[in-house]
Amino acid sequence: MKITGYELFLVEPRWLFLRIDTDEGIAGWGEPIVEGKARTVAQCVEEMFDYLIGQDPTRIEEHWQVLAKGGFYRGGAVLNSALAGIDQALWDIAGKSLGVPVHQLLGGHVRDRVRIYGWVGGETLQELAESAAEQVAKGLTAVKMNPCGQLEPLDTPATINAMVARVAAVREAVGPECDVALDFHGRFSGAMSRRVLPLLEPLLPMFVEEPVLPEFTQDLGAVVRSTSIPIATGERLYSRWDFRSVLSDGIAVAQPDISHAGGISETRRIAAMAEAHDVLVAPHCPLGPIALAASLQLDLAVPNFLIQEQALGIGYGDSSGLLNYLLDPSPFTPEAGYIPRLTGPGLGITIDEDAVRAAAERGHSWRNPVWRNADGSLAAW
Repeated sequence: MKITGYELFLVEPRWLFLRIDTDEGIAGWGEPIVEGKARTVAQCVEEMFDYLIGQDPTRIEEHWQVLAKGGFYRGGAVLNSALAGIDQALWDIAGKSLGVPVHQLLGGHVRDRVRIYGWVGGETLQELAESAAEQVAKGLTAVKMNPCGQLEPLDTPATINAMVARVAAVREAVGPECDVALDFHGRFSGAMSRRVLPLLEPLLPMFVEEPVLPEFTQDLGAVVRSTSIPIATGERLYSRWDFRSVLSDGIAVAQPDISHAGGISETRRIAAMAEAHDVLVAPHCPLGPIALAASLQLDLAVPNFLIQEQALGIGYGDSSGLLNYLLDPSPFTPEAGYIPRLTGPGLGITIDEDAVRAAAERGHSWRNPVWRNADGSLAAW
């Protein structure tokens, strides 16, 4: 079998899909994307296909090594995200060619279902509580929220108290049997994190995500030592080498993104490294159906998996399109807060190509917001 061609599709709300074709008629799908830089990643994918055309698609590890290490410049968000989408598509082809789901090729499933969480949001405490209650009513056993919007580098007691009140409202709405995870989105300085985290401890968050920006991961150990709340990070770390220091710093949850951190191949290696540090894995995935399917395949095969993010209701545009790009959305139908094991070949989903091509004709130019502090300086989004 040989790779004969590829197509890229820029689709709403902010995604990029890749189709890889073979001379045996088997096509694989992947999702290579850096949100807000879709066209940049698309160009990188095109350059990588100078090497891939004519190659055997089943030599996944060989192609990963060449694409990751064959150039003088390595790593980073763009290169590893382009590689990630290609890697997903190659695993999809391998599974389809053998008639088995990808997790079977990773050693088989170690669990029968994958726990997921849903996002909650709202401007007022009542809206937050209602949003959380709706997720629990759907059968979810965990929710996640941003406790804050824009923050000053060292914000006021009023802002801090408002954050705690928001989390408390969600905790009260869902009760003690439901987990509440918090995403700080890198908006906190180290000092702010050490100030706020102890105030949140009585509410027993499942974990706090990205308490500091990735460029300050060398300071993450101090944040970990300042609180009993489990600390999570990793959506903006792109390889096992990027994860080395944070695993040693004592994080509780690693969050590699299968569309940013080198695909299924590298994310599995990151999970194995995390297991050696007694760290759980909760893959980051605010993306489309291909990335979610690839994440679920990995989740089924990884012993130290905790919980899976999924984009429905996440608030970045109209994420309902996640299901509209599938001929059959039933593989993503949750049951009591879990997605049952995917059993179809490859990634376990069938893409609706007509819907994808129609969306690609419209395209998108999504960009993340640019926030400003009160004095006009740039704030972390």
